[in-house]
Amino acid sequence: MEKIKNLVIVESPAKAKTIEKILGKDFKVVSSFGHIRDLPERSIGVEIEKQFQPKYEIPKDKKDVVKKLRDMAKSSETVWLASDEDREGEAISWHLAEALDLDPLSTNRIVFHEITRKAIERAVQNPRKIDQNLVDAQQARRVLDRLVGYELSPVLWKKVRRGLSAGRVQSVAVRLIVERERDIQNFDPESAFRIVAIFTTSEGVNFKAELAERFKTEEEARDYLNKVSESSFSVDKLEKKPGKKSPAAPFTTSTLQQEASRKLGFSVSQTMTLAQKLYEAGHITYMRTDSVNLSQDAIQAAKSEIVRDFGEEYSQPRNFSTKSKGAQEAHEAIRPTSFDVREAGGDRNQKRLYDLIWKRSLASQMADAQIERTTVNLISDKNPALPNFVAKGEVIRFEGFLKVYLEGTDDDDSDEDRNALPRMQEGEQMNYQKVTATERFSRPPARFTEASLVKELEKLGIGRPSTYAPTISTIIKRKYVEKGDRDGEQRKYRELVLEGPSLSDSTLSETVGAERNKLFPTEIGTIVNDYLVDHFNQVMDYGFTAKVEEDFDRIAAGQEKWEEMIKDFYSDFHELVSTAGAGGKAEGAVRELGKDPKTGKPVYARFGKFGKMVQLGSVEDEEKPTFASIPEEVDLESVSLEQALKFLQLPRELGTYEGDPVSVGIGRFGPYVRFGKSYVSLQEGDRPLEVSLERAIELIKEKKEQDAKRNIAVFEEVSPKIEVLRGPYGPYLRQGKSNFKIPKGTDPETITLEEAQEIIKNAPPKGARKARRTTKKK
Repeated sequence: MEKIKNLVIVESPAKAKTIEKILGKDFKVVSSFGHIRDLPERSIGVEIEKQFQPKYEIPKDKKDVVKKLRDMAKSSETVWLASDEDREGEAISWHLAEALDLDPLSTNRIVFHEITRKAIERAVQNPRKIDQNLVDAQQARRVLDRLVGYELSPVLWKKVRRGLSAGRVQSVAVRLIVERERDIQNFDPESAFRIVAIFTTSEGVNFKAELAERFKTEEEARDYLNKVSESSFSVDKLEKKPGKKSPAAPFTTSTLQQEASRKLGFSVSQTMTLAQKLYEAGHITYMRTDSVNLSQDAIQAAKSEIVRDFGEEYSQPRNFSTKSKGAQEAHEAIRPTSFDVREAGGDRNQKRLYDLIWKRSLASQMADAQIERTTVNLISDKNPALPNFVAKGEVIRFEGFLKVYLEGTDDDDSDEDRNALPRMQEGEQMNYQKVTATERFSRPPARFTEASLVKELEKLGIGRPSTYAPTISTIIKRKYVEKGDRDGEQRKYRELVLEGPSLSDSTLSETVGAERNKLFPTEIGTIVNDYLVDHFNQVMDYGFTAKVEEDFDRIAAGQEKWEEMIKDFYSDFHELVSTAGAGGKAEGAVRELGKDPKTGKPVYARFGKFGKMVQLGSVEDEEKPTFASIPEEVDLESVSLEQALKFLQLPRELGTYEGDPVSVGIGRFGPYVRFGKSYVSLQEGDRPLEVSLERAIELIKEKKEQDAKRNIAVFEEVSPKIEVLRGPYGPYLRQGKSNFKIPKGTDPETITLEEAQEIIKNAPPKGARKARRTTKKK
């Protein structure tokens, strides 16, 4: 192999291309494609009796990468490890050194929080060695999470259902969602009447004012409006106070995820993917950080941009301090690498995220907005004892940072009127145009969005910037939580309107409880959570989980040995696992509904391998139990004996169509109609216990029409038959359970049996096709 002067190893190919352009011809920059070693997939991979030593291995799909890197390292004068600057990046560099047989004393470790010429050249001029404390902190997290997952999961298989898994941070995140859902379900709304009036000044200008208090009953509100009808009002007190608004700090990982969710509608994982691409292209600083600091160079660059575009009076350089619990490393906040680049990114969403980061960063270095806040109290001249009306408004005297950016909020509604109020003076008489008393209801806590869940995890000190996105992805993938929408329901409310001397009332309706992109716990997620809280409260405790993060921080700072920290955790945890294994099934995982009147056998509702089901009979009986699936819309905790017995009667024979029997049932993939040997899925709203033969025939006909559009040709004369089909990626052949791609240049509409057989005969074996794809992916 050709001799290499300087070999630089980074994590991603995109980053490698950018850095190689900067470093020039004396440097060869290659990618490790992320982690090159990890704990084994199919075993615990931790030697508990040997101080919890991990047994790392190189995955099959990384062996070629490692071999190539090892050969290149041997042919290099100097090797530079340039993975990311956080703990995970440090661990990747350590694994590279171990796997490539690099001498830790002569291997250079370099880090940079932005991919710019200045930052990279500075890093090359100031190399260091691998920080073993950071490696140990990451190693402790990996080992501890593997121990929790490997010891808890078998307990869940035994107590709830097979195939389940648990994780230290993920399970706590599910607990937050389950507890929030219960708070919402148990919430009992209280109503009160909000009084809002439209007044007119002596100059004929209208403005809005609200009563300082609310009335509990309609009678109280009606009585008050009757008194208002007999009153005139005047300005009792008018206060004008100067105020200011200060800009938010530059983005951390968490605040970027929250704001991108509010303003752009991005999911947490989408935000991180886009930010990663912006970082690797050199447009922004490193995107995993809990620091709000900006470098002096960045502060000066922002000032120059502000002064040039807006003027000196808009500039106010600031240093922000990090308040996050256990902030991990002394990174910078997320900011543009160059403030004079106004637009950047490879696609529309990258550009939108960059724009958000640019505005937030620039605004953080701008002057406060100067505001004049006005509060007006209006009293009844005839009855001063009546509660006051209050009008609030504000006028922006100097925009400051608001010229560029205002932070979003999770609260969609604000009762305060922040418009400018008209001119008025103390003692001025006011006439009301209209006074409205509207019944309003107290609100339950809001369900979590992805971003607000991240905010709560950060507030509790659980997880770190690199863990938020994978935590949410994991609990959704495991089906403990689902992200979705819910239609609201109609609620009636009362409204009284006073216009002049006339008082009218009406009953109106509103939609409440509508949800968009919120996180909901699933039934299985709730059952698993309740079992873990009951039997593993230490692991599920918010404070304990936060303390574990603090322990990782202490290891990273060299203040604690990682093996000792794991030992302290594991001794108590392992005892909990042993104790929990002796108990019965988790509450809610199995419910005995009663006895079958015909056989006298017990009937259960439970979770099975493929979801909710009912069971007739016990496993201890000589005769094997029978099972039936429960429809998705029926809750496990509410299914009745009567329903269960009906489900056990499925599949239900409906009759015949075109000489073939037609039946309806519930299978692994949901409710279906069976027609001969064919299956047709029921549509939303179709219930298997109620579907008629006529409706089943409708579904069969629809399926036949769809198949007719999909089928190009069929050759019945061979066995198994060969079909020519239209698929989402183009026409293809199918014989038995195998699919075969039709080569370019062959017309699927006119293909002959001989041509089809030739294509199938010459198709590469499945393994070869897979191997070729894998190689290409590398």
